[in-house]
Amino acid sequence: MFSLSQRVQYIGNFSMTIGLVIIALIIGSSHFDLFQKDILRNSQAAIANIKPIVGLRTSRFYGASNGNPKENTRIAFDLNTDLSGLFNWNTKQVFVYLTAEYNNTEKGTVNEVTFWDAILPDADHAIIKLENARSKYSVWDYAGDLSGKDLQFKLHWNVQPHIGPLMYGVAQGDDVIVNIPKPESKV
Repeated sequence: MFSLSQRVQYIGNFSMTIGLVIIALIIGSSHFDLFQKDILRNSQAAIANIKPIVGLRTSRFYGASNGNPKENTRIAFDLNTDLSGLFNWNTKQVFVYLTAEYNNTEKGTVNEVTFWDAILPDADHAIIKLENARSKYSVWDYAGDLSGKDLQFKLHWNVQPHIGPLMYGVAQGDDVIVNIPKPESKV
């Protein structure tokens, strides 16, 4: 006959196997649900009326060093999107963020900065209609200035499930490209 420790080990291994199979089924079915809706590729966003607000900041918290001012950019924008399709029974929350990509001509690299973000706790909060909203973050370019550069704006999302891997995506929409003007004065 089997000893007590062998029986406990068998029950533990069997329970662990059943638990892992259930977790795999949960992950698979929630992914299938999102792929069936085709929301991962077809989420739409309308970003419009982007107005850059450019100023010079002397604080080191805004990129300045040794009292030399640093050019900082904020934006005012309109955003209209419905991300409720990203929610299913396994979705804990959705993290949404508005970014801008631009080319750094000195180094030949593509940089990406985040102007705004939000956490959507449920599908009731997933319909976003913002008018003349201000960016949450003031951004600057470490290598130089943002003025004179073309920024391409995109709305990204990140589905954070209760169980399973994170899923990332970009909402589709018109390419919004804005040229940043020179700063007018100290902010």
